Amino acid sequence: MADVLSVGVNLEAFAQAISAIQALRSSVSRVFDCLKDGMRNKETLEGREKAFIAHFQDNLHSVTRDLNELERLSNLVGKPSENHPLHNSGLLSLDPVQDKTPLYSQLLQAYKWSNKLQYHAGLASGLLNQQSLKRSANQMGVSAKRRPKAQPTTLVLPPQYVDDVISRIDRMFPEMSIHLSRPNGTSAMLLLDIWSKSNYQVFQKVTDHATTALLHYQLPQMPDVVVRSFMTWLRSYIKLFQAPCQRCGKFLQDGLPPTWRDFRTLEAFHDTCRQ
Repeated sequence: MADVLSVGVNLEAFAQAISAIQALRSSVSRVFDCLKDGMRNKETLEGREKAFIAHFQDNLHSVTRDLNELERLSNLVGKPSENHPLHNSGLLSLDPVQDKTPLYSQLLQAYKWSNKLQYHAGLASGLLNQQSLKRSANQMGVSAKRRPKAQPTTLVLPPQYVDDVISRIDRMFPEMSIHLSRPNGTSAMLLLDIWSKSNYQVFQKVTDHATTALLHYQLPQMPDVVVRSFMTWLRSYIKLFQAPCQRCGKFLQDGLPPTWRDFRTLEAFHDTCRQ
């Protein structure tokens, strides 16, 4: 089935039309080669003339056939609509160094991805609105009074308390390097090198899981528990290449060790086994 873009261009017919153009150019080149070579390889003048005319007619028929084929395909290709979503960016497809700078194809992919994102965002918005209406109806049935909106709170801890907590955690995990910095006065920043992208897939997965863990361990009223819990979870990777998967019992799956650690039990699982 032909791949047709929303702008009305039949890509399969377009590719065939390019091949037809190449065939037409070859046919025209053979016509000029025939005219250039003239009458050869025949002993008599009459024989040379007949051979030349027959060869020339065959080449002309080839040109006519290729031209008709190109006209047929040009009707199938279609044309871009006037309200092209990418506007003048379509001219980028005429770049002669497309292999070196595939900007137009990347732009098309980004546009398709944006359309899909907008579509799924619309679906999600509709579902969330339905759930919001259900919650509103249930709340109105229970009580007619509006509940007061919870005000956001800010937790401010003294610097000495933060230093003591980090010092205790540092002693709990001596094999891990922890550095506390205050680049902007009293605001403390805990330095953990989990953002530098590794060249190895196994450590890239560990980084992704660590990012998920940072979002999981959230307890604003007890920040020391949050930091200690996250560091305990991160320390479980000390046996990354030694602990088997708790579900399949294997050390390797698709060439990778179990990179997931359960947030509660710290047990090791492969990505596919933890589902």
